[in-house]
Amino acid sequence: MKPSTQLFLIGVLIVGCVALAAMSGAYPLSFRRLAAVLLNEDGVPDRERFMFWYIRLPRIASALLIGAGLAGAGATYQGIFRNPLVSPDILGVSAGAGLGACIAISAGLSMEFIQLLAFSGGLIVVFGVWLISRLITRRDPVLSLVLIGIALGTLCAAGISLIKTLADPYTQLPSITFWLMGGLSGMTLTDLGFCAPVILMGSAPLLLLRWRMNLLTLSDEEALSLGINVSRLRFGLIVCATLITASAVAVAGVIGWIGLIVPHIARLMTGGNYQRLLPVAMGCGAILLLLTDTLARTLNDVEIPLGIVTAFLGAPFFLLLLTRRVHR
Repeated sequence: MKPSTQLFLIGVLIVGCVALAAMSGAYPLSFRRLAAVLLNEDGVPDRERFMFWYIRLPRIASALLIGAGLAGAGATYQGIFRNPLVSPDILGVSAGAGLGACIAISAGLSMEFIQLLAFSGGLIVVFGVWLISRLITRRDPVLSLVLIGIALGTLCAAGISLIKTLADPYTQLPSITFWLMGGLSGMTLTDLGFCAPVILMGSAPLLLLRWRMNLLTLSDEEALSLGINVSRLRFGLIVCATLITASAVAVAGVIGWIGLIVPHIARLMTGGNYQRLLPVAMGCGAILLLLTDTLARTLNDVEIPLGIVTAFLGAPFFLLLLTRRVHR
């Protein structure tokens, strides 16, 4: 299939999923009522206008943006570390953001400070990983980054467990647990205004530099012989992917598996060429997270945390992937 046809079909699917998400929910809208709201026709109840413009639209836009961002970050990390089993939280950004959010929740801070501390926590951990690797690494910096990321991520996870142990079981603990499971139920236009610029700023360089990601599949010596500063390119890509992941986790909590499985789905459609892989992965990520979020709020009377739904979808796919690698 031609790349232009592939992207066109993904665009059509996104439009269809957006319409489905806009009409589904505890207060369903027919296609006719949805069109009336969009066209601002007379006779539409204020309740339906408010519900669409201030509740569902921010949520749909956030799902598209965060899904595309996490999938793009995941594909980038997998290219940087030359490992298809890497996800965006490999350097501890999710654990750092989770620790920042838990500190804010336990201190009784407002949602704005929770998001700010979560964003800061993710960036601080990744900066710590980079700084320690610069101080101790003499060779194989990629392996050192991964190992240091795992160590600091584990340290942050221990901090989260400690805060949960000491938290008030009736007020703070439920809030912390619900936040860590991820979700878009509380998304507002303000939250969207916070995360959208950062995700777009991180995604634009990835799309512009996606042809250079192909060179990271070569050895560092081969890439250097082609005139590519591998260290600078790798550092820039890590910064962009980390900004995307940290901003997504800050507003939506920890949403796993999207950054891991979607690049593989896209790779099955396009192959390993990042010029085609990255846009397709971002489109598929937007579709998958939007569908997952629609399922999470329509399957049951009580909304299911998004992290649970993505885990039910992602874990079987991950096991299938591991099985294929073992038998290869």
